Amino acid sequence: MGKPGRVSSLAGDGGLFIPGCSLDSEACSAYQAGVVCLCGAGLLPGTMSEHIHLSLALCRIGFYTCLRALCCKAPPPPRPEFDVVCIGLTGTGKTHLLARLCSESTEGIVPTTGFNIKAVAFPNAILNVKELGGTDSIKKYWSRYYQGSQGVVFVVNSACSQAELETSRAELYSALQHPQLCTLPFLILANQQDRPDARSAHQIKKYFELETLARGKSWILEACTTENMETVKLIFGQFISLLEEKEQEPSRI
Repeated sequence: MGKPGRVSSLAGDGGLFIPGCSLDSEACSAYQAGVVCLCGAGLLPGTMSEHIHLSLALCRIGFYTCLRALCCKAPPPPRPEFDVVCIGLTGTGKTHLLARLCSESTEGIVPTTGFNIKAVAFPNAILNVKELGGTDSIKKYWSRYYQGSQGVVFVVNSACSQAELETSRAELYSALQHPQLCTLPFLILANQQDRPDARSAHQIKKYFELETLARGKSWILEACTTENMETVKLIFGQFISLLEEKEQEPSRI
């Protein structure tokens, strides 16, 4: 019996046998044709040049395999985009909320005058949000910016005065009934829950009489605060699901 890693002629009929090798004698007899055989027992005796050429060949194969895996992988499918209009009275925190969603600095933020557009990226979608200012001088022009919207984000200051809450209720009702918005998904955010005088989402839902005003419509009402952006992102994830469901509905002729 030959030593491990050496060639033994015990295979008979001219074949070569390698102790500890899983290959049969015919495969290992390739050595006779000038091919170096690799196995668990080690390298067969061969010239240094053969060993170097084989090592380089194996390196090239490994390199090209890795390169193809890295460079030739199909690009991920594009995320769907939805055009969303964001409305609410001034001071409800719309601008601050969107800035946090975009990981932007919130220092020196002032209420929006006119409108502001932001592309807010989420793992499964991109929301192109058109935020409209909420002052009395701008609210009357809101409807001019509704066209092309696929969803509505309505922000409420949970700690506002009773008069402002009533105004928010009237504006929400107007948006729910508007011809360009009435069939769209609504996300209603009871914002600024970190304030001690904030109303709960249940209180706002009851005051707005949403079960009656929004009957037959697609909507979500959730409490939120910019102090907990993980919850805000989860809420927007629910909203994106509504947008996707709406997009999959058959078109009405």
